[in-house]
Amino acid sequence: MAILSTDLTIDAEEIVRIYGMRWSIETFFKFTKSYLKLGTEFQGRSFDMLISHTTVVFSRYLVMEFERRQENDPKSLGGLFFLFADEVRDLDYQTALQQLITLFLQMAEAKTIKDKSTVFCQLREWISGLPAISKVCSTN
Repeated sequence: MAILSTDLTIDAEEIVRIYGMRWSIETFFKFTKSYLKLGTEFQGRSFDMLISHTTVVFSRYLVMEFERRQENDPKSLGGLFFLFADEVRDLDYQTALQQLITLFLQMAEAKTIKDKSTVFCQLREWISGLPAISKVCSTN
């Protein structure tokens, strides 16, 4: 197998490592285009529509990948990840999503500034209850 590089200053192991990372990205896009219909399932012309469609497709991929790892990936078995990330606790995704949707619905129904500030306080409390790793990722 031949792998070419225009950067002559890096060694062969680094070239293979970078190629490996790029290959996983290429297979991700091929899978989303071929099987999850990225770009073909929806024909919108506005930027917001395209972003929404891409978000839905990538969310589908995340759910499928999560299921695949739970069933097939030995690294996800036995709580290996949780041994190295003490601050990460089990998040019940469905409960967290329901709480967030409830807060947004309350915000939409709020008529006065006092009602809206109450909902914002609830949202801040909900965010402060998230694991530290989630808060770091969401601010970047």
